[in-house]
Amino acid sequence: MTSPLQWSVPTALDYFETLVADDDSLNLAEAAAAIALDDVPRLDVQQVMAELDRMGERLRQRLPADAPPSHRLRMLNQYFHGELGFAGNVNDYYAVGNSYLHQVLATRRGIPITLAIIYMELASHIGLRVKGVSFPGHFLMKLRLPQGEVVLDPFSGRSLGRGELDEFLSPWRDRAGLAPGEPMPLDTFLGTASSRDILARMLRNLKQIHLEAQDLPRLLAVQRKLVALLPDDRVERAELDQWLQQIRDGEGPATLH
Repeated sequence: MTSPLQWSVPTALDYFETLVADDDSLNLAEAAAAIALDDVPRLDVQQVMAELDRMGERLRQRLPADAPPSHRLRMLNQYFHGELGFAGNVNDYYAVGNSYLHQVLATRRGIPITLAIIYMELASHIGLRVKGVSFPGHFLMKLRLPQGEVVLDPFSGRSLGRGELDEFLSPWRDRAGLAPGEPMPLDTFLGTASSRDILARMLRNLKQIHLEAQDLPRLLAVQRKLVALLPDDRVERAELDQWLQQIRDGEGPATLH
Protein backbone atom coordinates (compact mmCIF):
# COMPACT_ATOMS: atom_id res chain seq x y z
CA MET A 1 0.00 0.00 0.00
CA THR A 2 1.39 3.37 -0.98
CA SER A 3 1.80 5.75 1.94
CA PRO A 4 0.16 9.18 1.61
CA LEU A 5 2.36 12.08 0.58
CA GLN A 6 3.79 14.04 3.46
CA TRP A 7 3.72 17.82 3.02
CA SER A 8 5.63 20.08 5.35
CA VAL A 9 5.35 23.84 5.52
CA PRO A 10 8.75 25.54 5.04
CA THR A 11 10.00 27.25 8.16
CA ALA A 12 11.08 30.90 8.30
CA LEU A 13 14.67 29.67 8.18
CA ASP A 14 13.96 27.43 5.16
CA TYR A 15 12.49 30.39 3.28
CA PHE A 16 15.39 32.67 4.18
CA GLU A 17 17.93 30.01 3.15
CA THR A 18 16.24 29.75 -0.25
CA LEU A 19 16.34 33.52 -0.75
CA VAL A 20 20.06 33.83 0.07
CA ALA A 21 21.30 30.62 -1.53
CA ASP A 22 22.75 32.27 -4.62
CA ASP A 23 24.25 35.74 -5.08
CA ASP A 24 22.93 36.11 -8.64
CA SER A 25 19.30 35.65 -7.59
CA LEU A 26 19.51 37.28 -4.16
CA ASN A 27 16.83 39.98 -3.86
CA LEU A 28 17.94 42.28 -1.04
CA ALA A 29 14.52 43.74 -0.19
CA GLU A 30 12.79 40.36 -0.19
CA ALA A 31 15.44 38.71 2.00
CA ALA A 32 15.43 41.72 4.35
CA ALA A 33 11.63 41.52 4.67
CA ALA A 34 11.86 37.79 5.42
CA ILE A 35 14.02 38.42 8.48
CA ALA A 36 10.84 39.30 10.42
CA LEU A 37 9.13 35.95 9.77
CA ASP A 38 10.24 34.34 13.05
CA ASP A 39 8.50 37.11 14.97
CA VAL A 40 5.61 37.56 12.52
CA PRO A 41 4.87 34.10 11.02
CA ARG A 42 1.80 35.34 9.12
CA LEU A 43 3.74 38.10 7.38
CA ASP A 44 3.18 38.04 3.62
CA VAL A 45 6.60 38.93 2.23
CA GLN A 46 5.22 39.17 -1.31
CA GLN A 47 2.75 41.78 -0.11
CA VAL A 48 5.68 43.80 1.24
CA MET A 49 7.37 43.54 -2.16
CA ALA A 50 4.14 44.56 -3.90
CA GLU A 51 3.91 47.66 -1.71
CA LEU A 52 7.47 48.61 -2.60
CA ASP A 53 6.64 48.14 -6.28
CA ARG A 54 3.56 50.36 -5.98
CA MET A 55 5.60 53.10 -4.33
CA GLY A 56 8.32 52.86 -6.95
CA GLU A 57 5.91 52.87 -9.88
CA ARG A 58 4.02 55.87 -8.50
CA LEU A 59 7.26 57.84 -8.55
CA ARG A 60 8.35 56.52 -11.96
CA GLN A 61 5.12 57.68 -13.58
CA ARG A 62 5.76 61.24 -12.46
CA LEU A 63 9.14 61.49 -14.15
CA PRO A 64 9.68 62.17 -17.84
CA ALA A 65 11.68 59.42 -19.53
CA ASP A 66 14.51 61.87 -20.31
CA ALA A 67 14.82 63.32 -16.80
CA PRO A 68 18.52 63.72 -15.92
CA PRO A 69 19.90 61.74 -12.93
CA SER A 70 20.19 64.86 -10.73
CA HIS A 71 16.48 65.61 -11.25
CA ARG A 72 15.56 61.99 -10.51
CA LEU A 73 17.53 62.16 -7.28
CA ARG A 74 15.82 65.39 -6.18
CA MET A 75 12.41 63.90 -6.92
CA LEU A 76 13.28 60.70 -5.05
CA ASN A 77 14.38 62.63 -1.96
CA GLN A 78 11.26 64.78 -2.03
CA TYR A 79 9.06 61.70 -2.45
CA PHE A 80 10.81 59.49 0.12
CA HIS A 81 11.43 62.00 2.91
CA GLY A 82 8.78 64.61 2.12
CA GLU A 83 5.68 62.97 0.68
CA LEU A 84 6.06 59.49 2.19
CA GLY A 85 7.58 60.85 5.39
CA PHE A 86 10.34 58.30 5.96
CA ALA A 87 12.76 59.32 8.73
CA GLY A 88 14.98 57.95 11.43
CA ASN A 89 13.34 56.59 14.56
CA VAL A 90 15.36 58.79 16.90
CA ASN A 91 12.94 58.27 19.81
CA ASP A 92 13.26 54.47 19.87
CA TYR A 93 16.38 53.75 17.85
CA TYR A 94 17.08 50.26 19.26
CA ALA A 95 13.54 48.88 18.90
CA VAL A 96 13.47 45.52 17.12
CA GLY A 97 10.81 46.76 14.69
CA ASN A 98 13.28 49.23 13.18
CA SER A 99 14.97 46.23 11.58
CA TYR A 100 11.73 44.80 10.16
CA LEU A 101 11.01 46.13 6.68
CA HIS A 102 7.24 45.72 6.87
CA GLN A 103 7.12 47.71 10.11
CA VAL A 104 9.30 50.49 8.72
CA LEU A 105 6.96 50.69 5.73
CA ALA A 106 3.98 50.95 8.09
CA THR A 107 5.41 53.48 10.55
CA ARG A 108 7.72 55.35 8.15
CA ARG A 109 10.38 55.18 10.88
CA GLY A 110 13.52 53.07 10.93
CA ILE A 111 17.27 52.91 11.30
CA PRO A 112 19.68 53.88 8.51
CA ILE A 113 20.04 50.38 7.05
CA THR A 114 16.32 49.62 6.68
CA LEU A 115 15.59 53.11 5.37
CA ALA A 116 18.41 52.62 2.86
CA ILE A 117 17.02 49.30 1.61
CA ILE A 118 13.64 50.90 0.90
CA TYR A 119 15.28 53.98 -0.66
CA MET A 120 17.50 51.84 -2.91
CA GLU A 121 14.51 49.77 -4.01
CA LEU A 122 12.55 52.89 -4.98
CA ALA A 123 15.62 54.33 -6.73
CA SER A 124 15.84 51.23 -8.94
CA HIS A 125 12.36 52.01 -10.32
CA ILE A 126 13.57 55.34 -11.70
CA GLY A 127 16.86 54.16 -13.13
CA LEU A 128 19.15 55.24 -10.29
CA ARG A 129 21.76 52.75 -9.10
CA VAL A 130 22.03 53.71 -5.43
CA LYS A 131 24.41 51.44 -3.53
CA GLY A 132 24.78 50.70 0.16
CA VAL A 133 27.85 51.73 2.14
CA SER A 134 28.55 49.82 5.35
CA PHE A 135 29.99 52.88 7.07
CA PRO A 136 30.96 52.43 10.75
CA GLY A 137 28.12 53.28 13.10
CA HIS A 138 25.80 54.75 10.45
CA PHE A 139 24.82 52.96 7.26
CA LEU A 140 25.09 55.25 4.21
CA MET A 141 24.35 55.18 0.49
CA LYS A 142 26.20 56.41 -2.58
CA LEU A 143 25.33 57.24 -6.16
CA ARG A 144 27.46 58.04 -9.19
CA LEU A 145 26.19 61.13 -11.01
CA PRO A 146 27.73 62.82 -14.07
CA GLN A 147 29.16 65.46 -11.69
CA GLY A 148 30.78 62.82 -9.47
CA GLU A 149 29.92 60.46 -6.63
CA VAL A 150 27.40 61.57 -4.01
CA VAL A 151 27.26 60.06 -0.50
CA LEU A 152 23.77 60.13 1.01
CA ASP A 153 22.43 59.82 4.54
CA PRO A 154 19.30 57.58 4.60
CA PHE A 155 18.00 59.51 7.64
CA SER A 156 17.67 62.78 5.74
CA GLY A 157 18.55 62.21 2.08
CA ARG A 158 21.22 64.91 2.40
CA SER A 159 24.48 64.54 0.54
CA LEU A 160 27.40 64.42 2.96
CA GLY A 161 30.67 66.28 2.61
CA ARG A 162 34.09 65.43 3.96
CA GLY A 163 33.51 67.24 7.25
CA GLU A 164 30.28 65.39 8.03
CA LEU A 165 31.80 62.03 7.13
CA ASP A 166 34.79 62.76 9.37
CA GLU A 167 32.36 63.57 12.17
CA PHE A 168 30.63 60.21 11.73
CA LEU A 169 34.03 58.52 11.89
CA SER A 170 35.34 60.41 14.93
CA PRO A 171 34.39 57.67 17.46
CA TRP A 172 36.55 55.23 15.47
CA ARG A 173 39.70 57.36 15.38
CA ASP A 174 41.26 55.69 18.40
CA ARG A 175 40.41 52.22 17.15
CA ALA A 176 42.10 53.06 13.85
CA GLY A 177 45.24 54.15 15.72
CA LEU A 178 45.32 57.63 14.19
CA ALA A 179 47.25 60.51 15.68
CA PRO A 180 45.38 63.72 16.61
CA GLY A 181 44.71 65.76 13.48
CA GLU A 182 45.56 62.90 11.15
CA PRO A 183 42.84 62.62 8.46
CA MET A 184 40.70 59.50 8.35
CA PRO A 185 41.21 57.39 5.20
CA LEU A 186 37.64 57.90 3.96
CA ASP A 187 37.98 55.73 0.87
CA THR A 188 38.58 52.75 3.13
CA PHE A 189 35.09 53.15 4.59
CA LEU A 190 33.15 54.05 1.44
CA GLY A 191 33.28 50.76 -0.43
CA THR A 192 30.10 49.26 -1.87
CA ALA A 193 28.33 46.82 0.45
CA SER A 194 26.99 43.72 -1.27
CA SER A 195 23.46 42.48 -0.59
CA ARG A 196 24.95 39.74 1.58
CA ASP A 197 26.98 42.33 3.52
CA ILE A 198 23.87 44.42 4.13
CA LEU A 199 21.81 41.46 5.36
CA ALA A 200 24.66 40.39 7.65
CA ARG A 201 24.78 43.87 9.19
CA MET A 202 21.00 43.82 9.72
CA LEU A 203 21.18 40.44 11.44
CA ARG A 204 24.14 41.45 13.60
CA ASN A 205 22.22 44.53 14.72
CA LEU A 206 19.37 42.26 15.80
CA LYS A 207 21.77 39.80 17.41
CA GLN A 208 23.17 42.54 19.61
CA ILE A 209 19.68 43.68 20.63
CA HIS A 210 18.60 40.14 21.55
CA LEU A 211 21.87 39.42 23.34
CA GLU A 212 21.50 42.50 25.52
CA ALA A 213 17.88 41.55 26.24
CA GLN A 214 18.95 37.96 27.06
CA ASP A 215 16.29 36.75 24.60
CA LEU A 216 17.58 33.30 23.74
CA PRO A 217 14.86 32.13 21.30
CA ARG A 218 15.15 35.26 19.16
CA LEU A 219 18.93 35.22 19.43
CA LEU A 220 19.09 31.66 18.11
CA ALA A 221 16.69 32.45 15.25
CA VAL A 222 18.89 35.34 14.15
CA GLN A 223 22.09 33.35 14.58
CA ARG A 224 20.75 30.51 12.44
CA LYS A 225 19.98 33.03 9.69
CA LEU A 226 23.51 34.41 9.94
CA VAL A 227 24.94 30.92 9.48
CA ALA A 228 22.64 30.35 6.49
CA LEU A 229 23.70 33.69 5.01
CA LEU A 230 27.41 33.22 5.72
CA PRO A 231 27.98 29.45 5.57
CA ASP A 232 31.77 29.83 5.46
CA ASP A 233 31.98 32.17 8.45
CA ARG A 234 33.48 30.06 11.22
CA VAL A 235 32.92 32.70 13.90
CA GLU A 236 29.15 32.84 13.31
CA ARG A 237 28.90 29.04 13.24
CA ALA A 238 30.96 28.76 16.43
CA GLU A 239 28.65 31.23 18.20
CA LEU A 240 25.62 29.20 17.20
CA ASP A 241 27.28 26.01 18.45
CA GLN A 242 28.20 27.74 21.71
CA TRP A 243 24.64 28.85 22.45
CA LEU A 244 23.19 25.47 21.49
CA GLN A 245 25.68 23.83 23.86
CA GLN A 246 24.57 26.16 26.65
CA ILE A 247 20.99 25.01 26.09
CA ARG A 248 22.06 21.36 26.21
CA ASP A 249 23.91 22.11 29.46
CA GLY A 250 20.74 23.60 30.92
CA GLU A 251 22.04 27.15 31.15
CA GLY A 252 19.36 29.84 30.98
CA PRO A 253 19.34 33.11 29.05
CA ALA A 254 20.86 34.98 32.01
CA THR A 255 24.11 33.08 31.49
CA LEU A 256 24.52 33.99 27.84
CA HIS A 257 27.95 35.32 27.01
